[in-house]
Amino acid sequence: MNREVQHTALITGASMGLGLALARELARQGWHLIIDARHEDALEAARAELAKLTTVTAIAGDVSERPHCEALAQAAHDAGGLDTLVNNASTLGPLPRPNLLDFPVDGLVDVFLVNVIAPLGLIQAVRDDLKPNARIINVTSDAGVEPYAGWGGYGSSKAALEHLSAILAQEMAKELPSMRVYWVDPGDMQTQMQRDAFPGEDISDRGLPEDSVPGLVELLTGDYASGRYSAKAISGRAVGP
Repeated sequence: MNREVQHTALITGASMGLGLALARELARQGWHLIIDARHEDALEAARAELAKLTTVTAIAGDVSERPHCEALAQAAHDAGGLDTLVNNASTLGPLPRPNLLDFPVDGLVDVFLVNVIAPLGLIQAVRDDLKPNARIINVTSDAGVEPYAGWGGYGSSKAALEHLSAILAQEMAKELPSMRVYWVDPGDMQTQMQRDAFPGEDISDRGLPEDSVPGLVELLTGDYASGRYSAKAISGRAVGP
């Protein structure tokens, strides 16, 4: 009897919010997980929960730092390669959110390091351990498309991530045609990032992170063309952005 091959996913920013919600669903489906987050205590709590369902490797660190990316890449190699990489970790930058004229340039550099450069750096780090049909998801935002006042740092970084993803998809289509690159807007969610962005406000009108997970899983397990997608708009019969 042939054993079913276990899929492996690397998910960044997986100690809470969308990253943890996706990790929970993939754990229920038996995927091997490699997860990371900056705060070790929260990551360990996530690992302990997920380990009740599947095998989990948790590595605390900052995705914008090369040694941490190398550690994640080594974990991917040790796991026998990746079926998917989900670049979910991101940062808003300085709080409260300043307008661009008041945005500290050093802070903007940090935002772009985490939200744009780190995803590409991690893709480069694991490139030799991506399986032939691997899926890459770069989590983006409507702030990367719409110009919202007060969201200049975060929004411009997500716009850069979207364009980077689109170019990467074109390049990989020539060299690695069976792989897919998706840049996915999960929609507004009740997450810590939303609470940080709107301190003291009621954000109960936002959906839960779990609401966006089915669309992400559909992209990971289906045969969708590379491109930009809205996670909440995807159904089992969807064929495009």
